[in-house]
Amino acid sequence: MTTTIIITLCILLLIAYVFDLSATFTKIPSVILLLLVGWAVKQATQYFNITVPQLAPLLPILGTIGLILIVLEGSLELDFNRNKLPFIGKTALIAFIPIIAFSFLLAFAFHYFGHINYKIALANAIPLSIISSAIAIPSAQNLVSQQKEFITYESSLSDIFGVILFNFITLNDNINNASVGHFFIELILMLIITFIATLALAFLLGKIKHHIKFIPLIVMVVLIYAGAKLFHLPALIFILLFGLFLGNISQLKDNKYLQKLQPDILNKEVHKFKDLVTEIAFSIRALFFLLFGYLIETNELLNSATLFWTIGICIGIYCIRFTLLKLFVLPAKPLTYIAPRGLITILLFLSIPATQTIDLANNSLIIQVIVVTALVMMTGLMTNKKLT
Repeated sequence: MTTTIIITLCILLLIAYVFDLSATFTKIPSVILLLLVGWAVKQATQYFNITVPQLAPLLPILGTIGLILIVLEGSLELDFNRNKLPFIGKTALIAFIPIIAFSFLLAFAFHYFGHINYKIALANAIPLSIISSAIAIPSAQNLVSQQKEFITYESSLSDIFGVILFNFITLNDNINNASVGHFFIELILMLIITFIATLALAFLLGKIKHHIKFIPLIVMVVLIYAGAKLFHLPALIFILLFGLFLGNISQLKDNKYLQKLQPDILNKEVHKFKDLVTEIAFSIRALFFLLFGYLIETNELLNSATLFWTIGICIGIYCIRFTLLKLFVLPAKPLTYIAPRGLITILLFLSIPATQTIDLANNSLIIQVIVVTALVMMTGLMTNKKLT
């Protein structure tokens, strides 16, 4: 059994690598093919009566580690300087406004048709309002550089804003001045932790001479994230800012306060660190979507009872997105199509407290929205001719 599992995992990861290579030519996002392969493996195990251990508990673990590495990978690639501030500000608004608008509108629909408490409805609506950076960032690799940068910033910020809003709604029984004040204290505390941890990790990256140095640093990044999450702090802020700092360390070489970090030497180490993060992120992302595809039940995917809600939700997603892109004078095509739901939606959906779950937001609805938005993105990318 052990040998069979090893062989299967190796073959599946090699297939995922082929999908990643072929995406440039086929324009089919690898996530679509990974979900399909995962689902096909499930059908094969059932057909041949192969006993497979319970894999569902692995999904949130792979998802959390994957989210950390994907946001870190994306932020390491971003070019940050003062000239980019207007662009980043615009991108932040485009990431934030749809989360607020869509969440509150969908929550109202859940509240009205499901006759449930509005706050509980909002907790179930937020996961469906967030763009998945795990799908959007790798799928945007073939876009022109400015569009690719926009998608990386937007999806990473969407994850952060969405998680912060979700935690605020689910962890506070009453929304009042005290809860808002507590939220801002948590935010300030997270920024302080981010500042200290970023400088400390950057110092270690430049100073450690041992031949094993990058894996311990990645473990420390995950540990800081998990520790912050344990205290319900907005931990993704640390991942994004840490990646931005390292990715732009060469621009800080003239800063007298950062000379002790030796930016020139550190920059060489950052390139090696980035390469390792990219490869690990690919592996975790591939395993996550293969596993998610494996766990998809055909009857949930084809559930006609949730199809009306799925269509309505997807129409709302793209109408709001199209309107905002036009208002901010950004190309509606192909950016409108790149609004997939995925890894972060699943993670938040799984973390909704049992007392706040509702029948309307069930497995079928989540799976259908994820699949439909991925297919829409695939169609948009395949019909887009403005590639690099």
